[in-house]
Amino acid sequence: MRFPLLGKAIALGAVTLSLVWALASVSGIVAERQGRLREAQRNVADSLATSQSLLGPVLQRTCSEKWDTQQGEGKDRKTVTEQREFTLLAVPRKLTAEASAQTEPRYRGIFRINGFVLKATLTAEWPDLNALQPKRQHDGSRLSCNSPVLWVVVSDTRGIRSAHVTLQDRERDVLPAGSSPSLGHGFQATLPEATASDAGPVRANITLELAGTESFAFAPVGETTQLKLTSDWPHPSFNGRFLPADREVTTTGFEASWRVSALASRAPQQDLLEGHALCRPDVPVTSAPATPAQRCIETFGVSFIDPVSPYVLSDRATKYGLLFVALTFVAVALVEVMRRLRVHPVQYLLVGCALTLFFLLLVSLSEHVPFSWAYLVASGACTALLTFYGAYVLRGVRAGLFFGAGVGLLYGALYVLLLREQTALVLGTVLLFVVLATVMVVTRKLDWYGLLAQMRSEAYDPANFSRAKQNNTPP
Repeated sequence: MRFPLLGKAIALGAVTLSLVWALASVSGIVAERQGRLREAQRNVADSLATSQSLLGPVLQRTCSEKWDTQQGEGKDRKTVTEQREFTLLAVPRKLTAEASAQTEPRYRGIFRINGFVLKATLTAEWPDLNALQPKRQHDGSRLSCNSPVLWVVVSDTRGIRSAHVTLQDRERDVLPAGSSPSLGHGFQATLPEATASDAGPVRANITLELAGTESFAFAPVGETTQLKLTSDWPHPSFNGRFLPADREVTTTGFEASWRVSALASRAPQQDLLEGHALCRPDVPVTSAPATPAQRCIETFGVSFIDPVSPYVLSDRATKYGLLFVALTFVAVALVEVMRRLRVHPVQYLLVGCALTLFFLLLVSLSEHVPFSWAYLVASGACTALLTFYGAYVLRGVRAGLFFGAGVGLLYGALYVLLLREQTALVLGTVLLFVVLATVMVVTRKLDWYGLLAQMRSEAYDPANFSRAKQNNTPP
């Protein structure tokens, strides 16, 4: 069958549009699988615990003040008792925490969710409890206060596996408690009344085992806060308002240390008194609320992310799909021009389908095997298929081998682009420049007008068509 140049161009345009639609469908499948992964993460969080934030320990005391006032005049004058209730807080002068997080992955079907178990030891020191001593606002008033309590807030109490509190070298009973509706719930221990009236220092030791998923955050409520965190997770993502002062990341885990002063944070005690909520550690620092009404208690921490998420990498690979197909079509068209071959649009379509199917193979295989193996199997299968098919399309085993080698190089370049996210733009630009330079060098002496005229005449030459029919080759 004869294809004039205009008709072939229209056919190739239709082939390209079909492949664009196919790539869009593959992208939709990747997005759908990502949605199912997020649903699995929510299911695990609902059954185990969500991302955890830890605040405390803080000493708190509720007090009330009663006073008598005279209202009315003359015979209607009477004595009325008024009352106000208030809360006193004392944040530690020094807060030191050492914690280790052991990852415990959970599964929902084929989906893997990063869980962790945190074992922490917190040591808090108060030089005195003057901040818990009530002050009168009315002369002759009567003050009464409850016993001070030490509380710790956890964003999701379902993750608390064990908690022990030692105050003044004596272990105290641990009870569930809620500090405020905005902060959430946690646990508390009561101090004896004698301790509240004592002017001496107070020391508290807390041991806690806490389970969660995806991330952990800590609020630096002390005037000086130090946290040392170790974990067996080799891909930490440090976030929040403060980055670690020291960190070491290896293939077997990480170790990080934070040192935060009250001079660097925004009035933690006042924020606690005003009932502000914990800041989300994944919110960028530049978008932190600025007005007092929107202020939140700052946190810092780490997310246990998977840097080689198969769906993220598959989505990024699919975005290169059209460029991948275009480069392959350019190579086939270049061979078609240089060797005076006729490649049918249906053959272009089959080659494009093989390239598009690679991305579907990649995402489906990566759900069951590591991404690198999935990429190797999918790219190897498609390269072998295109090498075999190219030997017939380009009429020669050597040409088919060269074609397959080129496709293999493209797969290798795409893999490098996927893994090197920070340098993907420059690598992709260099690749396009090399391809353009190669095309320009190869076709630098080509007479395009003469070639087009020859192809136009050959397309309608009956003798040429008869020879092609006898040789069983395209005209």
